[in-house]
Amino acid sequence: MAREHTSFASFWPYYLREHARPRTRALHYFGTTLVVAIALFAAVSGRWWWLLAVPLAGYAFAWIAHFAVEKNRPATFTYPLWSLAADFRMWALWLTGRLGRELDRAGVRRG
Repeated sequence: MAREHTSFASFWPYYLREHARPRTRALHYFGTTLVVAIALFAAVSGRWWWLLAVPLAGYAFAWIAHFAVEKNRPATFTYPLWSLAADFRMWALWLTGRLGRELDRAGVRRG
């Protein structure tokens, strides 16, 4: 697949549109929260082997969301680093209550 986005700024609205359904975003939030919790646990406990679970925790919920809920192809396959950054940006905006404005700007209909 050819890359159509040449900057994170153009990728970001695309990323949000690919996460249009609330259940898709909810599964991403759960996975990202789990990733952060695992990383913190590994750091605090010194059990660094727990970091091996980070990709599984992050990708499992995201890919279930895309294949079962959103019915689209995860952006990770074409834009792995931007997708990772966008996951954390979306999560942070959701946590701080500022995601709605970004969804509106990207043209994501919210029900």
